[in-house]
Amino acid sequence: MKYVVRGEKATFHPGERDKSYWPVEEHEVTIHDMRPIREKLSFDRNGFVLVDQHSEVTDFTDKVEIETAYAAEIEALVTRLTGAAKVVTFGPIIRTNAGGTHGHNQPAFGAHVDYGDRTVRDFTYDLLPKEEADRRLQGRYMLINLWRPIVPVESAPLAVCDASTVHREDLFDSEVVGGLGDFNRRSLWGFNLAWTPDHRWYWVPGMQPQEVLAFKLFDSNPDAVQFTAHSAFDDPTAPADAAPRQSIEIRTIAYMS
Repeated sequence: MKYVVRGEKATFHPGERDKSYWPVEEHEVTIHDMRPIREKLSFDRNGFVLVDQHSEVTDFTDKVEIETAYAAEIEALVTRLTGAAKVVTFGPIIRTNAGGTHGHNQPAFGAHVDYGDRTVRDFTYDLLPKEEADRRLQGRYMLINLWRPIVPVESAPLAVCDASTVHREDLFDSEVVGGLGDFNRRSLWGFNLAWTPDHRWYWVPGMQPQEVLAFKLFDSNPDAVQFTAHSAFDDPTAPADAAPRQSIEIRTIAYMS
């Protein structure tokens, strides 16, 4: 697993990755199959859950279909999982490790937490009228990512780190320049994870398109389990002719009041 060197701030350019500064420290980790414990997983205990959720979307490359039909499906799912009063979506990205893929759409290798409070608040004001944004941000709110394979995963699977084993003192600032497929987007702010032996990693072997991994990245309640670090990784058991990974992820902000 690729971790950040402790104490280092990283600057990541997803569209021009050779410009990035992300000092890496590699550590061998055990990644556990989460399926046997899926019924015991919860946002409050682990920061992530695995759910079966069929999608009616027929073309995940259709921007309009993603921003309407798929966004509505995801908002309904997060509402069901959290009981939120309102859910908004942003930042859908398709990722693949197929040859020739643009940097914006390549899997992200390196333990990270997408965004923290600064960027969650920025997107709240982008997506909601100011008066409503002011009101929603006075209550509790959570940033949750929803990750789904488009085809069964044979290579570059996603691993998540049990958020109860991630400590704030092991997270170091990450600036994402030109993220979410937009070179002109303002910087997004999150964290990279430095190694400790306490981390407990999970994945879903052969993950299927009807399975969705929902993981919490930020919670305005400072006492809540949050900061679910995650990363793509090279599966040492994958066959040499494994098909490229194709997945879609979309971020949500769940406002509890």
